Amino acid sequence: MIIPWRDIAPETLNNLIESFVLREGTDYGEHERSLEQKVHDVVRQLKNGEVVLIWSELHETINIMPSGQIPTEQENI
Repeated sequence: MIIPWRDIAPETLNNLIESFVLREGTDYGEHERSLEQKVHDVVRQLKNGEVVLIWSELHETINIMPSGQIPTEQENI
């Protein structure tokens, strides 16, 4: 189920994004980016509709996914 990011309190949204960024792994780019920069990038992507918040009833977790990769209900998010 898609969760509208605008419906989430700003502090909660920031915590969700930080958690996502921290578990998504290491930078392999030329320059290391700070946590703040990574969070800013995800917020920008949410605002642009590039990514969405997905709630998994099966796993009782929330994740951030690219808009084009949203699983169907039959795939048990």
